[in-house]
Amino acid sequence: MPFVLPEGLAPEVYPLAWLVGRWRGEGVVGYPGVEESAFTQELEVTHDGGPYLAYTTTIRLVVAPDDAAALDAGGDAGDEGLDSPPPAVEGDGPVWSTESGYWRVPPERPEGLADDQHPVELLLADPSGHVSVFVGAVGNGRIDLVSDLVAHTATGAAVNAGKRLYGMVNGELMWAHDLAAFGQPLQSYASGRLQRLED
Repeated sequence: MPFVLPEGLAPEVYPLAWLVGRWRGEGVVGYPGVEESAFTQELEVTHDGGPYLAYTTTIRLVVAPDDAAALDAGGDAGDEGLDSPPPAVEGDGPVWSTESGYWRVPPERPEGLADDQHPVELLLADPSGHVSVFVGAVGNGRIDLVSDLVAHTATGAAVNAGKRLYGMVNGELMWAHDLAAFGQPLQSYASGRLQRLED
């Protein structure tokens, strides 16, 4: 299916248009002191016609049932297969993280940016007590970001830096997040593979 620009989208954010929509999928999180765990994720990118995109996401840990037979309770996957996003289930495992914020494409092009790229900013708030500003470039279905500023409250998570990669691969939204936090150097923290949900 060909991609169509969302109706009413501000021209300033055309380079990010492929993000707009609702996404659901799976991923894995792991970090020193955090046991590697599978998760499900819901992500939504919306617009109201302004020169930015609004962003929200929730990650829930996958909890294996105590009874292994319950894993087969749904029967054969049939046509659903492994390529289908997990179904939305209210209370589908404990929330691991949520974040919300805004994507922006600043009007000034920094020197050295390739002709097929645009500058991009991501402003995020996390209820664990920190906010982040990421800067980078978007082009050819790929977004590379590094943290420009991270601030946290006195009781907030001790996050110092981050790096993110988002990419559109065969119609799926793939992402990876590296993190420097809790005295650890920048390293892999989480990654996911999401599929667009039809409205």
